[in-house]
Amino acid sequence: MSEKILPLHADTVGSYLRSDALKQARSDFAAGNISRQQLSLIEDQEITKLVQAQLDAGIQVVTDGEYRRSWWHIDFLENLEGIEGYIPEQAYQFKNVQVRPYNTRCCGKVAWNEQHPFLQHFKSLNRIVAGRAVVKFTIPSPNQLMYRPQWDTGIYANREDFAKDVQQAYKDAIAAFYAAGCRYLQIDDVYWGSLCNNHDKPEFAADKAQALANIQAILADKPKDMRITTHVCRGNYKSSYLLTGAYDPIADALFAQTAYDGYFLEYDDERSGGFEPLKHFARNPGRVVLGLISSKHPALEDKEAIKARIREAARYVPLERLCLSPQCGFASTEEGNIMTEAQQWEKVRLVEEIAREVWGED
Repeated sequence: MSEKILPLHADTVGSYLRSDALKQARSDFAAGNISRQQLSLIEDQEITKLVQAQLDAGIQVVTDGEYRRSWWHIDFLENLEGIEGYIPEQAYQFKNVQVRPYNTRCCGKVAWNEQHPFLQHFKSLNRIVAGRAVVKFTIPSPNQLMYRPQWDTGIYANREDFAKDVQQAYKDAIAAFYAAGCRYLQIDDVYWGSLCNNHDKPEFAADKAQALANIQAILADKPKDMRITTHVCRGNYKSSYLLTGAYDPIADALFAQTAYDGYFLEYDDERSGGFEPLKHFARNPGRVVLGLISSKHPALEDKEAIKARIREAARYVPLERLCLSPQCGFASTEEGNIMTEAQQWEKVRLVEEIAREVWGED
């Protein structure tokens, strides 16, 4: 599998609806009815089932579904040195729903934690997959720590000094995942989506410059045989969203000046605008993964309509460099989106079927 060009023409963002057994186990652990060891055993069992379900759906890139996490990002961030989780006074307000209140903030000098639990999570997934597919592991972007409430806590004099330590922590993280055997890492990033949404704010230029500097820094020493991709997200909670806005304001920076191997872009509805910003990939050899299949709503998309949109995107990026995926994960938090597991797998199979018909076998 290692010879394949990643991302594949059929891929997924990474998270899946939590199984009933996993939900019960996490509830039992929170109530003190089972131990951490017992919870880990159940997580292993449910991830093993999930891996098989992905293989049965025909997808050749598998993840652990983020089954060991409550949040797509916080579980990783709060296990860095100098970052802690806390309950804020105000939670994020998504479209028609308020997110469960929890966030991260700086509480000390930031550094990579050599005992970070995600390393073991990756190793466990790798053992379960046992070479049957490409293993992808997901972590949040360093940009998720660039919002003022995350860094402006009195530890650092300014965001630039804070960002330098965050960048080094991520460089060390990438090296640690590589040493553990990871060859496909995905960095999920809502910050770029927030820039699309807030491009008219006075701080936009400085925020975009810092976001770009962070990504350029952490990818500078990327191992040549490690594929690192990104997913630009606009919020994903109980089938709702947080952000809107076309990619135009960030395209010159993210698409033209970063060296990711692949870019997972949400394009499931009008919130993301058109394909014209993809013209900034003219000198970027990375693959563009079109998130044309909604992970928020259960209705299956029309195959021919999706193929037509792929052809439209191919006006800006050569067809061979395009790929297809759901627009986001199915459960960026443990609550999950509003659909059944059966509907989720119908979506995954649809991605694989359309990709095979457009590009053939990977």
